[in-house]
Amino acid sequence: MSQDNLLDRIAIDPNICHGSPYIRGHQIWVSLILDYLAGGSTIEQIIEIYPELETEDILACLAYSTEANRCSSVERQLHMKHEVELSK
Repeated sequence: MSQDNLLDRIAIDPNICHGSPYIRGHQIWVSLILDYLAGGSTIEQIIEIYPELETEDILACLAYSTEANRCSSVERQLHMKHEVELSK
């Protein structure tokens, strides 16, 4: 499954999950799944806890995190470059 297809499984709606990214159709926060993974849980263990999820939902959370980090990193670099130019 491509990165774009995985990202289609993630949604952001200000009226759902307080505007935090969530798994489309499940109202389970992306950050919750990432916390489980960071804590050492496997995909299989997470699916045991949330049997309505599929492996691709967990992978979508990772894809979202990667994309969010990439965008944040680019924004920081552009901001730092702008600050340097202003200080000249």
